[in-house]
Amino acid sequence: MRKLLIRGGEAVFGGRVERADILVEGNKIAAVGTNLPAEGAEVIEAAGLTVFPGLIDMHVHLREPGFEYKEDIASGSAAAVAGGFTQVCCMPNTDPVCDNAAVVGYIAARAKQVGLCKVHPIGAITKGEKGETLSEMGKMKEAGAVAVSDDGRPVADARIMRLAMEYASGFGLICLSHCEDKSLADGGVVNEGYSGTLAGLKGIPRAAEEIMLAREIILAETLGKRVHICHVSTKGGVQLLREAKARGVAVTAETCPHYFTLTDDVIASFDADTKVNPPLREEEDVAAIRKGLQDGTLDCIVTDHAPHHADEKNVEYDLAAFGISGLETSFALSYTALVKGGLMSLSALADKMSGAPARILGLEGGEIKAGGAADLMLADLNEEYVIDSKKFRSKGKNTPFDGRKVWGAVKYTIVDGEIKFRA
Repeated sequence: MRKLLIRGGEAVFGGRVERADILVEGNKIAAVGTNLPAEGAEVIEAAGLTVFPGLIDMHVHLREPGFEYKEDIASGSAAAVAGGFTQVCCMPNTDPVCDNAAVVGYIAARAKQVGLCKVHPIGAITKGEKGETLSEMGKMKEAGAVAVSDDGRPVADARIMRLAMEYASGFGLICLSHCEDKSLADGGVVNEGYSGTLAGLKGIPRAAEEIMLAREIILAETLGKRVHICHVSTKGGVQLLREAKARGVAVTAETCPHYFTLTDDVIASFDADTKVNPPLREEEDVAAIRKGLQDGTLDCIVTDHAPHHADEKNVEYDLAAFGISGLETSFALSYTALVKGGLMSLSALADKMSGAPARILGLEGGEIKAGGAADLMLADLNEEYVIDSKKFRSKGKNTPFDGRKVWGAVKYTIVDGEIKFRA
């Protein structure tokens, strides 16, 4: 049996960080302790490094099948392990849409063939993501789907969303909701506010997100079912979630590094790499997102990794595609802003980026413990570096963080006991 000993690192456990050896046998953690025997094992000398449970990103776009010119499962998986992610969940807005067992099975099989990180398909809520007819959720679950979402398109019809929550729960699945009232967004490309007005770009009001978010909370509360809110970006959205959780509504929510590290001031450059949906908001929204992460209103940090071909970004801002390529920058941005910034502990960050996604989706992993999955990430938290998109393993180089100084370099990513990335 393959053995690996990670010796002398600072391991991040739930609620504490302490020096420990971690012995891996096969695809499981065999023991956690001090002075563990190294006989027959490959040894990683981890002194000076911090050992995290493998990061889990429950919201990525791998683009395959259909849009392989933007990204494919191989390049996306390579980007994931370079960013410290051992598991990713890919959204269904592919071509064909991932709305049936055949496409779910294809993605799962292709990911195993690539053999880098674990890839969990997310099935569509409705057929073709058209918002009209529910997809065959039970068959997709059997084929490997871990959740359902029409991400990229909101489910506009409240009746359909109600049925989806009820139907999904019968299969142990959760609906992940892209909250956007398209009639209010009305072709907007940036936040509706001072910066957008100054730039002469059409705005998307916060209400476009918040009205749909409130609807999902009300449905979840009425039905007694779970719902998960994607990419929260507004102050009002955080408050709606905080109040719902206080009432005991079974709602969870995520946000992305760009929503707690950037404001819409950056659109003044007209660099389309700043164009994302929902859009970057204002200082008060950024402060609210950070507070929501601190107090547990926002459960997890995801990337919403949305790689695009350069030709889709190197055009007028109005015409450019929405999205940021985020897998290779998420950990360092989050560590720098939140832990170095004094807003949360290392254990809390590990929970946002690993533990909480595992709990929400019922995935194995998300913690370091004997008998648990040998999915681990080792980082040098004292290493400062400059983000260079030209070095991305992702096909998508579209990031507004190019040239930004960050702390926390990923050194090793271990999936099922095998080293899949070594810096």
